[in-house]
Amino acid sequence: MSYETFYDITLFSDLDIYLFREGTHSKLYEKFGSHMFSRDGVGGTYFAVWAPNADGVSVRGDFNSYSIDSHPLKKRDDESGIWEGFITGVDEGMTYKYHIKTHNENANPDKADPYAFYGEKAPASASRVFELDGYKWDDKKWMKKRHKNNSHKSPISIYEVHLGSWRRKVEEGNRYLTYLEAAQELAEYLVEMNFTHIELLPITEFPFKGSWGYQVTGYFAPTARFGTPHEFMKFVDIMHKNKIGVILDWVPSHFVTDGHGLINFDGTCLYEHEDPKKGYHPQWKSAIFNYDRNEVRAFLISSAMLWLEKYHIDGIRVDAVASMLYLNYAREDGEWIPNEDGSNINRGAVKFLKQLNTTAYESFDDIMMIAEESTNYSMVTGQVDKGGLGFGYKWNMGWMHDILKYTKEDPIHRQYHHQHLTFSFVYMFNENYVLPLSHDEVVHMKGSLINKMPGDNYKKFANLRALFSLMIAHPGKKLLFMGGEFAQFAEWNYEQSLDWHLLEYKEHKGVQECLKELNHLYKTIPSLYRNDVEKEGFSWIDENDYEANVISFIRKGAKNQKPVIIVCNFSDKEHIGYKIGLPSKGTYKEIFTSNDEKFGGYGSKNPHAIKSVLKECHGRKHMLEINLTSLSVSYFQKV
Repeated sequence: MSYETFYDITLFSDLDIYLFREGTHSKLYEKFGSHMFSRDGVGGTYFAVWAPNADGVSVRGDFNSYSIDSHPLKKRDDESGIWEGFITGVDEGMTYKYHIKTHNENANPDKADPYAFYGEKAPASASRVFELDGYKWDDKKWMKKRHKNNSHKSPISIYEVHLGSWRRKVEEGNRYLTYLEAAQELAEYLVEMNFTHIELLPITEFPFKGSWGYQVTGYFAPTARFGTPHEFMKFVDIMHKNKIGVILDWVPSHFVTDGHGLINFDGTCLYEHEDPKKGYHPQWKSAIFNYDRNEVRAFLISSAMLWLEKYHIDGIRVDAVASMLYLNYAREDGEWIPNEDGSNINRGAVKFLKQLNTTAYESFDDIMMIAEESTNYSMVTGQVDKGGLGFGYKWNMGWMHDILKYTKEDPIHRQYHHQHLTFSFVYMFNENYVLPLSHDEVVHMKGSLINKMPGDNYKKFANLRALFSLMIAHPGKKLLFMGGEFAQFAEWNYEQSLDWHLLEYKEHKGVQECLKELNHLYKTIPSLYRNDVEKEGFSWIDENDYEANVISFIRKGAKNQKPVIIVCNFSDKEHIGYKIGLPSKGTYKEIFTSNDEKFGGYGSKNPHAIKSVLKECHGRKHMLEINLTSLSVSYFQKV
């Protein structure tokens, strides 16, 4: 086979070059990377890479026995810094790297393609020629109605999953499930558990499995650990056919420093800041993107757009937004460079995030852009034209920290920590929130959710069921990391499957059944979701009964939709004849209690419908007397 190189063909128009250099090109994956087609009837692959400071670039791969010099690319005669060329005979599946000649002896000259659609399975690190077109999607029904499933007024209950450890084939050497195997098993489980969405920890290609996918080398490639790009498309397709939305965890905040990746790409700090006070993350020991460089912003935005366009992803959760926003994030005095006015906001990152969200929502107005942002930075979900960052949702890290602080306390001490239970209600509509109980809370010696709960075994399980019941009732969308739904005792271990055998025990099965029913109620009772991000969706009954460890409130939908009364007893004592004020007179029924016998509890203390009494309580004309079991949350609704 003859592998000749030609330089008389390009995929770049003058407009492409202009938009790339301006930082506004959002589909660079159509131009950069490797693309197969025919030239004068001869098949081959076109290669293009950005390396403005290189002395020379060549393609070395299995087609030329990884020769350094046999297939050089040619630098364009404009100022774009792009090297390109067409090599005949290079076919799909062939591996390659760019050999980049520089004067920097410390830089690795052999680089994986930043725009590759597919790569070798780690620890191998070469890119593969692969064409994404050709997969036939079968999700028209989902895509047509997707706007309803991702709406602020829709129920959104997200199951967060690490694909490498949800389940494994233990009988086959503890191997990973493939994309196709995981899709079938996960879809069935998610439907059974009444989740609406799945969020995948990063599946963008990464070298070190211990990073859980957060140290990325391939921003345009699903990891080869689980299969091919088309098989990941099938994964998404299967989810959509089962009415499950797919959210991708995406990491534009930093990148891995492995030599074959983006670091010192052309012998210079091309993608990262040159000064380590801006370009190196001391906490994660990774490189930080230079958002002030137009081409870098275009690279990242094109990555996000690829997943939305080519993979039909329904939402992108942007990791570590706080680390992007602040120049002094995780740095001591003297370790960071302030702005000219002494401020600490990374203005390049702010510009990038606004551009990212504007571009994404202009092209796909039915998706979700979600920020993991842990500070009080204002208007994360505010509109860009009004000064906001433009995200659709923000993780409510404050709620997560406060509620776990509260539930860790022994009930006898909770009255002194009542503010941790109620404070999130003060600001719950300042942003459009997702309430996360994520993977970060069950690793690094933090303990699993069930082991955070105090008391004996019964109290631990009762506390966890009550926590989940409050989360579903609290305004905001919901997210739970895998394993929490059946009270896994061990911390999450990315090297092995979840402890599914625990479902043989009634306590663990009871927690799973409780969450299944909670998700069902959340999906089917509009008052629990319709106004998740609107003030009209909530009113207090009583937030001040700290001595009893009880709070009570109302979730409301539209005028014609029955409200739900939520009463939370985080005491280990029963409260018999507990009085609450009502929104209106009538007969009320307990439609759910976390202490139900089928969940492993003692059973309901309100077995029959209860008539209201014309007596003022909590500033309301009518009241209800109910019985509250210990460590339980109950939902009531008018008959």
